[in-house]
Order: sequence, then C-alpha cells, then structure tokens
Amino acid sequence: MTTSRRDRQRQQTLAEIRAAARRLLTTKGPEAVTINAVAREVGMSGPALYHYFAGHEELVGAVTADFYRELTEEMEAARDAHDTPTLRLLAICRALRRWATSHPAEFRWIFASRIAPPHRQPDSQWYLAGQRFGGVFLGQIAELWRTRPFPVPDDLDESLREQLRKYAATLGDQLPPEALHVVMKCWIRLYGLVCMEVLNQLDYAYSDLEPVFEECLRELLPLLGLEYVNPG
Repeated sequence: MTTSRRDRQRQQTLAEIRAAARRLLTTKGPEAVTINAVAREVGMSGPALYHYFAGHEELVGAVTADFYRELTEEMEAARDAHDTPTLRLLAICRALRRWATSHPAEFRWIFASRIAPPHRQPDSQWYLAGQRFGGVFLGQIAELWRTRPFPVPDDLDESLREQLRKYAATLGDQLPPEALHVVMKCWIRLYGLVCMEVLNQLDYAYSDLEPVFEECLRELLPLLGLEYVNPG
C-alpha cells in the first residue's frame, strides 16, 4: 500500500525529532531531552511538537524503542551469522557488550536512567521493543533447553521456585523454574558486568574490561552445558 506525500513528510519529521532527541542525549545528557529543547533542535516551537508527540513521556518512549530496536538488530545479526548453539549465544552476548560500550549514553538511557518511561504499558512501542530484546536471549536459551537440556538444581529453594514459576508463566512456560534459575544466574552476572563497565564503576581497577568479560563468559557457559570458544 502506497503512502501519501503528507504521511511521508510526517514520518520524516518524526524521525528528525527522534534524531534530535538522541543528539541532545549524547551531547548534553538525558536531562537535556525536553520538549522545548528538542523542538528548538528541529526548528519548531514547543507547542508545534505536540502535533507529533502527545508529551514528553511519549517522546521518551519512542526514543527508547529506537534504541532497543537498534541493539536487538545487532544482536540478531550477530546470532544469525553462526549455526551452533555455543557460537550463537556467545555472539549475542558479545554484541550486547559491543553496542553498550560504543553507545554508552543510549545504554544508560535504556537501563540506568530515571528518564525512561515509568509505566510498563504492554501495547507501547518501547515495551514491545524491550520484549523483543529480551526474546533474543530467551529464544536462544529455550532452543538450547529443548535440544540439549542443561543441568539444573534439584534442591531449589521453594520460595525461589514459586517466584520463578510465576515469571516462567509470563514467558509462556518456555523454561521450567529450575532452568530459569540457571538462566537468571547467568544474566545477572553478564548484565551486571556490562552495566558496571558502561557506568565506569570499575575504572579504578581496569582500563580494558574485555578480558574480564570473556572470563565471565568462560565461567558461565558450562552452567548451560556449553564449552567456551575464543572470539575471532
């Protein structure tokens, strides 16, 4: 279906507004991303920008969705370049860190900024984009579990089991609670390390965290029944 000239112009303006918000974020920080500041960047008044976004929260949501999609597409492309479970999972993890460290402002905006949308609305752009991001990891682990189940604890605390049973239900029960516990242990370490690197919280000890990240992967893969493979 063809789009009208007016619709194309609107889409172009929407893209320019989101690009302006990103420029402000990367050059001046998240607090600089206001309706009036973004409007000035694209040469319009604050009230005029409301013809494109209902308010600050909607603008923030659109920009957040853009970042999620960009990150997810890099992870998916890295994954799809390989055909074994180990290499696919490693590629996903390395792509996450590569994007995060090359786009620190955007990563902080998504994961470590109070400016992110406060309400998880299941039909919002940013929520759906975030779900797709999480699905890259979950889908790969679920596939692994179906084809090569990894060891799981047989004495999982009942409180943890109940919490993870509820969480598993929100994921379509692709993994049992015990397997999800193993996955969460891996994710907490992996994601935590990436966050600490992007937030410069380990600069006092390390000038290059890639070896630390690779060591983390080397230690985590056996938990999933996989063997570590060196990059490159």
